[in-house]
Amino acid sequence: MVGFGSTVIALPLLAQFFALKFAVPLLMLLDLAAFLLFGARVRKRIHYAEIAWLVPFILAGMAAGLTLLMEVAEQKLLAVLGTFLLVYAGYSLVREKFGRGTPAILSRAWCVPIGLVGGAFSSLFGTGGVLFATYNAGRIRDKEALRATNAAMIMFSSLVRVVLFGAAGLLTQDGLLATACILLPAMLAGAWFGNRLHAAVPAAAVAKAVYALLVIAGLALLARAL
Repeated sequence: MVGFGSTVIALPLLAQFFALKFAVPLLMLLDLAAFLLFGARVRKRIHYAEIAWLVPFILAGMAAGLTLLMEVAEQKLLAVLGTFLLVYAGYSLVREKFGRGTPAILSRAWCVPIGLVGGAFSSLFGTGGVLFATYNAGRIRDKEALRATNAAMIMFSSLVRVVLFGAAGLLTQDGLLATACILLPAMLAGAWFGNRLHAAVPAAAVAKAVYALLVIAGLALLARAL
């Protein structure tokens, strides 16, 4: 409903109960399942050219992000995630209030920093989708094409992370697949409910509620990281 992957909302909650090295691969599997179930119907609207420009920088960022996920203490990573959520929520709320009208076309040169940072955050937290969605929104005007391209970016990110996380041994953790299977029905129910609400509830109202949740989640993660 709000144009980016569910991980940015779900991960802060799961991080209260699971280690990041468990929660991030878990949500990646659910993202992958969601696209396989719902993504086929939007394939024709995907802007593959925009994705192609991002790919090399995303791959480099993902490699760096995986290294950080494996090597950096979890408390520090939680602090980074909490800060990211607060910054993103604040930016989004300001944009909602003052950014009315059609935004200017974003220069393609932004694919370099957004690809690198988004790739790193994809491996670290699975939250690179919000940065990719911001870039795509500055490049693609058609709303359905934008939604399809954002979904394709999440799919691409998930497929690459399957390879990276598999090589790092993160997909063989005890209970990972079982937990994904347990959560899959809830994810499907949420996707069905979201599609029904998409046409009935003003997107701006939903977005504001989500950003408020992100502020609460960010503060909770910072508190846990102390």
